[in-house]
Parts: sequence; C-alpha cells; structure tokens
Amino acid sequence: MKSIRELYRIGIGPSSSHTMGPQRAAKQFLERHSNAARFEVTLYGSLAATGKGHMTDSAILNVLNAQAPTEIIWEPHVFLPFHPNGMKFCAFTAEGECAEQWTVYSVGGGALAEEGDSLNDTPEVYEMSTMCNILDWCERTGHGFWEYVEICEGKEIWDYLAEVWNVMKAAIQRGLDAEGVLPGPLNLRRKAYSYHIKARGYKDSLHSRGLVFSYALAVAEENASCGKIVTAPTCGSCGVVPAVLYHLQKSRDFSDVRILRALATAGLVGNIVKHNASISGAEAGCQAEVGVACSMAAATASQLFGGSPAQIEYAAEMGLEHHLGMTCDPVCGLVQIPCIERNAYAAARALDSNIYSAFTDGHHRVSFDHVVEVMKQTGHDLPSLYKETGEGGLAKDYHQME
Repeated sequence: MKSIRELYRIGIGPSSSHTMGPQRAAKQFLERHSNAARFEVTLYGSLAATGKGHMTDSAILNVLNAQAPTEIIWEPHVFLPFHPNGMKFCAFTAEGECAEQWTVYSVGGGALAEEGDSLNDTPEVYEMSTMCNILDWCERTGHGFWEYVEICEGKEIWDYLAEVWNVMKAAIQRGLDAEGVLPGPLNLRRKAYSYHIKARGYKDSLHSRGLVFSYALAVAEENASCGKIVTAPTCGSCGVVPAVLYHLQKSRDFSDVRILRALATAGLVGNIVKHNASISGAEAGCQAEVGVACSMAAATASQLFGGSPAQIEYAAEMGLEHHLGMTCDPVCGLVQIPCIERNAYAAARALDSNIYSAFTDGHHRVSFDHVVEVMKQTGHDLPSLYKETGEGGLAKDYHQME
C-alpha cells in the first residue's frame, strides 16, 4: 500500500474524483504540451454525467485555457471499460495535427490511473495490506495500528498529519462562522451555524449529538463551497472524520498527539479499503465514500477511548458494514443533497459503532476484510444509475418533482 499522504489530500472541493483528479490530469498534460495551439478534452461516463455540477469543466479549463483555447466534449453515456471516470486529452499543433491523445482515469480521492497503472510516483510503503494481517501483527507485537503507520511511514508522517489536522480544524471553524446559500441551482442554505447554536440548548447526549452534526455539516458545506478541505477519504465524505475528532478533542480534552495517532489509524483503515476495493463513488457508490469515512472515524473514536486493536477493528467493520449498498445519487450533480446530510449521520454512526464495540471483547463473526470484499462486489453489482451519474435514485426523483 502507498502512503496515507495519498489518502489525506489537502485541496479545494467539491469533489476529489470530479474536481481534484481532472485538474491534476490537466496540469500533467499541460506540462507535456506547453506549446499546444489548442486542447480538446472528452469526459466520459460519470465525469460527464455529473461533471457540470461538480465543476469538472471549470477545473480543467482553469488550467488549460491559460495556455490555449480548450473544448470540453461531454459523453455521459459512454463508459470506458477500466473505470467510469474516464478522460481523453488531445493536444493540437498550430497546423491542426493531434500531437498526443492521452486517456486517463480519476479513480477516487484525487488519484489518477492509466489502465490499471497508478500515476503516483510515491513508493509502496506498507508491506501488509489487509486488516487481518495487521491485526495479527498488533496482537503478536503489542503495538497499535498507529505504531505500524509510524514504522512504515517514518516519524516525518506526524508533521504531515499535523498539517492535515490544522486544515480540518480550520474548515470546521470557517463552516461554523459562515451563513447564507451554497453555490448552485438548489439554493440550499447552510445549516452548520444554526445546528451549532441549537445544540447549546440541549443537555448531555442531545447536546453532544447536535455538536457532532454541526461540525460535520460545517466541513461538508465548506467543501460544497469550494473551500479548502482534506480528503478523508474523499471530498464528498470529508466532514465525517474531522467532526468526530474535533468533537472528542473539545469534549474530552484529548491532546493533539493522541488526535494525530487516531488520524494515522484512520488513514490505515481507509488505505486498506482503497488498496483492496475502492473509495470512488462512481465505481462503488456512496458506500465507498461515506461508508469508508464512517469506518475510519469509528476506528479513531475507538482508539481515543482506549479500545484494543480487536475493538478498533470491530468498530471500523461496523462503520462500513452498515453502509453497504449505499447509492451515490447526487441531486443536480452537486455535492450537496444527499451528500452533506450523509456526512452528519455518518459521524454520529461512527460514534455509535465505537460505543457498541466498547461493550464487546472485540471478537465477532464478520471481519473487516470480508466487509471490504463484499463492498467491492456490491459496488460492481450496483447499476450505473446509482454510481454518480445523476440519473437514478434521489437525483431522478428530484427532477421528476421539478
């Protein structure tokens, strides 16, 4: 597996696969054709179907138009075999000849691939890539998940995670202060501020739950407004992990050191899913985004509260298992409905997964690795209507109501 730096990407929303990935691809193509007279970019499948709502065209044009005129061609009903998020870049000379055609895929979390080959130059840093093997190592050595991360990544990973944590906290704070309407045709009002205020009027568990909702909403709304966030594991699910960690630090006074260790564990959990299945909504539905984020957050909560490696694995397993089959059906192709609310619910469900796990000794029948396998197969079985095409589910019903 690669570094968790590849999972936690700091960038601008609203979508890691539909905004960050295409923009990275455009920059790489421009480096190879800085003298091109014009560009042509064809977007396929999910990228074309919901690209306008995700501002895919803007992300590409902001890069290529600075050099030469660029045409975007939309092919929402053409799905390339390797991945639903396909792109074809063409650079033309002044004589009108095509200097190069490049087909590349945005495979989730901002990562790019060419027909199965990752375009990331970073090395494989984790020898073990399944939860079963890593859990067995923890039991044999007495170490925790975060210690395995440190061994594989080196102590410098803590500086990067500190930056990640600062960006996450800043997104929450900006989101809580912001009011008004989110960009796009839905005219959806921001809710984080009002949830935060209302939460203060309740006591104990309701107060706690309201605060968690507000923190998750704050980050998800910042993402929808093209604010600076961290993919955890994606832009569309970026509010879950920060909400849980921020709430637990403020309410339980956990130190930054312990928060960063929890972030490392969460990154390991997300990395296992990314390596063995998918974190792309276009490939496997929202179970691969919000479901994985819930799993990561559940693991962080369990670790912070002193869970054993087995209990942490159980919390992570529940966080993902109970999102199996969740469709990705963004209304108008925007990362707003139902995405923002799903971040809030998943944050609360992550805390519940930790509580449930804490009542057990960590032993259970269905392993985390098995749930990852099932998630991958479920994503394969889901019709394309429910994988970020904006043609089925809530997206279709909304247009019918209009």
